Amino acid sequence: MMRNVHLVPEDEDDIYSGYNDYNPQFDEDIDNDEGFQQAVKTSHGRRPPPTASVKPVLGAGPRPLGTAAQRMKTGMVSSMGRPTTGAQEGVARPMTAVRAAGYSSAPRGMQFDPLNQAKGPAPPLEAKAEDSPEEKVKQLEKKVMELVEESCMANSRAEFSLALEKAKEAGRQERQLVRQREQLASGEQINLDLTYSVLFNLANQYAANEMYNEALNTYTVIVKNKMFSNAGRLRVNMGNIYFKQRNYAKAIKFYRMALDQVPTAHKEMRARIMQNIALVFIRMGQYSDAVTTLEHVMNEKPDFKSGFNLILCYFALGDREKMKKTFQRLLNCALNIDDEDKYLPHPDDKHYNMILEVIRNDTLRQMEREKKTYAEKCIMAAAKVIAPAIESSFAAGYDWCVDHVKHSLVCELAQELEMNKAMTHLRKKNLEEAVETLKSFEKKDSKVASTAATNLSFLYFLENEIGQADKYAEVAMTADRYNPSALVNKGNCVFMQGEHERAREFYQEALRNDSTCTEALYNLGLTYKKIGRLEDSLDCFLKLHAILRNSAQVIYQIADLYDLLEDTAQATEWFMQLIGVVPTDAFVLARLGEIYDNEGDKTQAFQYHYESFRYFPSNIEIIEWLGAYYIDSQFCEKAIHYFERAAVIQPSQVKWQLMVASCHRRSGNYQQALETYKEIHSKFPENVECLRFLVRLCNDLGLKEAQDYATKLKKAEKARELREQRASSGSRRGSGRGIREHSAGSDSGRGGSGGSRGGSARAGSASRGGSARSGSGRMRLPDSNEPYEATRREVDASYVDPLGAAAERPKTAARQRGQQPEDEFGDEELGDDLLPD
Repeated sequence: MMRNVHLVPEDEDDIYSGYNDYNPQFDEDIDNDEGFQQAVKTSHGRRPPPTASVKPVLGAGPRPLGTAAQRMKTGMVSSMGRPTTGAQEGVARPMTAVRAAGYSSAPRGMQFDPLNQAKGPAPPLEAKAEDSPEEKVKQLEKKVMELVEESCMANSRAEFSLALEKAKEAGRQERQLVRQREQLASGEQINLDLTYSVLFNLANQYAANEMYNEALNTYTVIVKNKMFSNAGRLRVNMGNIYFKQRNYAKAIKFYRMALDQVPTAHKEMRARIMQNIALVFIRMGQYSDAVTTLEHVMNEKPDFKSGFNLILCYFALGDREKMKKTFQRLLNCALNIDDEDKYLPHPDDKHYNMILEVIRNDTLRQMEREKKTYAEKCIMAAAKVIAPAIESSFAAGYDWCVDHVKHSLVCELAQELEMNKAMTHLRKKNLEEAVETLKSFEKKDSKVASTAATNLSFLYFLENEIGQADKYAEVAMTADRYNPSALVNKGNCVFMQGEHERAREFYQEALRNDSTCTEALYNLGLTYKKIGRLEDSLDCFLKLHAILRNSAQVIYQIADLYDLLEDTAQATEWFMQLIGVVPTDAFVLARLGEIYDNEGDKTQAFQYHYESFRYFPSNIEIIEWLGAYYIDSQFCEKAIHYFERAAVIQPSQVKWQLMVASCHRRSGNYQQALETYKEIHSKFPENVECLRFLVRLCNDLGLKEAQDYATKLKKAEKARELREQRASSGSRRGSGRGIREHSAGSDSGRGGSGGSRGGSARAGSASRGGSARSGSGRMRLPDSNEPYEATRREVDASYVDPLGAAAERPKTAARQRGQQPEDEFGDEELGDDLLPD
């Protein structure tokens, strides 16, 4: 065989040279070769049938030629009649394709399409039958997962009822899915993860809807199923439910069972479970057990929450030294927060600054802030708790805490702790110590100094030392001009000094620095109201109401401004909202009753005035209005109750006792009226009005005391005239004293008695006038110049009986039959014939 192999000599450059040389071995009768002719006739030169005979090749043993490649080795010519180049001098020809690329036996005229793109797109895939059992099972499984997801989303939106309904529906669908798989005899393909998810979600939704028994039952089903791996940790949830039910013994039991299920490698989870156990011990009052648990947590994985709870336990046990040590351990707890310097801008790196703008307030940054805020809160609260207990005095305890905070990782809290020390002094009403503590901040950095000066200014303002308050407000503004609280304090000082325009400027500047400064906005509204710019004031309070929705002060200011703007409908609506916020405020109820009284709605006015009286029965104005309302409604017996209460509140005012007597007289109880007038005369012997009524009553009843009372009346009238003369011609001091004597002695007794029918008519008109609206819109009795009165009107020199026309006196035996009745309580002047001889 090796003799037919042609090796290329090293000096040959062309390895394919010699292929075109003629080889006499190929001189055979090819036309008579049946196998060759059969191969030529085929379209692709397929191998001939195995029956074809093959002639032996020179130099080789007889063997069949099984393939076209082997035939080419025998030196056969191609179908075109030219000799093949498959071998020359025993060299094997390289393998080639059976046919040329892109050519086929297709007829001429067909386009070149090696990728068969002319046949169009491939036919679509055959869809699986939807009614197949396996497909139904898959669709049902997908539906169950969708229900679980919808339940979770509803829970996140606090729609707990909807979440529970979805969870129940998912449970029903999951049970149906299991039954279908069992019918298909594919029970081994049951999705345990899906079953676990459905049951776990259902238990959570039960707990969210406070259906604790159902939640516990569902958790029990999960925990007792051995096929669910790591299900034992759900005992933590069961312990939480028992904790909410105040079943602390079972809560500890399940927490400990869950703790046994957690590997020791999961330190954080174990620490959280032990924190829960410690909290249960604290609720049960077992502080020693809680201390043991929390000490273990602080040794394994210390954190601020456990440290703070441990301090509280030691505080409850009264262990000073342990409180100090635990506070120091609390200060050494790691925050696990990256360096704050990474959030500082780089002036030379614009690309980093762009990235910084993105990460400055991202979710991770917010989480870091929350962790830091919580840590500071724990430290500050712990210092407040232990400061009075660890040393002999509160101030010494705070100083110890401040010293240790200064040397810790949170040294920036030291100044804030000192500020809290001053605030604690204020709560304990130790003003001098608070002021001294705040004054110590004057030499600190600008921000702290500004805060201290702001507090000092506010303290002096509360003590009404406006000069000192103004001084420290200036100090605060100098230290930090953009401190809105300092600007508000400065505005308050100039407001109290009467410089309302300057106060407005300070309030506006405070709002420019901090648009959420509610104090500045409120005070600005008051300033606008003070200078008469009611519309601007209303705008300020409406903006403030959008920030503080349920502030009673803001709602009152809005209602009062609408009332001043004479928009009664809006004023009534806002006062109604105010009553919804403070339903027991007697002043607001009286104000709303006053509005209804001005509108002429006496029924609503009486309702709100009565409610105001019920919550504050000592308001003289409300008592007066209710008494006048009953007199105007001709229910004098009910008015007596209110005038008697007014007489108890102001026993030195003769007006209320005269009104009680007038009510008795008006209701026909003359004997009681006479007794009441006698009591008034014993207390106020110079009261002219009381003497007049006594004279008329005694004359009408035929009593002998009439002449004595007439004599006393004459003397009282002369004394009153002398006082009036001295008041009109005397000095200013004498005039003032005369007015006071006049108002105390006889201001209510001038002008008509009301005993006769004529006098009764005038008294009725006066009663209507007394029940009409006064300057403040209230129903009032005839008033005088007593200092207690809220309304300020000119002093009426004549007494007007507010009871109206008196009913005809019943027949008595004091008069003979047939005698013409005289007018009782007429307006005629008393003659000399009534005086003694």
